[in-house]
Amino acid sequence: MIVGKHIIAELYGVPRELISYEKTVREIVEEVVEKAGLTKVGSVYKQFEPYGVTGVVLIAESHVSIHTWPEYELVNLDVFTCGDAKKAEKAFELFLEKFKPRSYRHYVLDRG
Repeated sequence: MIVGKHIIAELYGVPRELISYEKTVREIVEEVVEKAGLTKVGSVYKQFEPYGVTGVVLIAESHVSIHTWPEYELVNLDVFTCGDAKKAEKAFELFLEKFKPRSYRHYVLDRG
């Protein structure tokens, strides 16, 4: 029995201005969560000095997490949803649109 979809991704060549500061990362992540139809419960973000962000959004369906390394133009992303697998896929597509990576690799796990 499959209870959820878990997408683990590494985005390469992401423009530094999109991933250096909490304000920008938060805006992108929160917009993706909303547009993908996920149910936000709460979120926490941490700004690193001089740049870089980590964040977690607790959603009723599970979680979305992000870690950025602007100096490497790298984003590590985790999207895990229970229930409708299409929501995880939609969120991932939206993240690709927003972060504009030159390349990426991802793993899709059926959980359960």
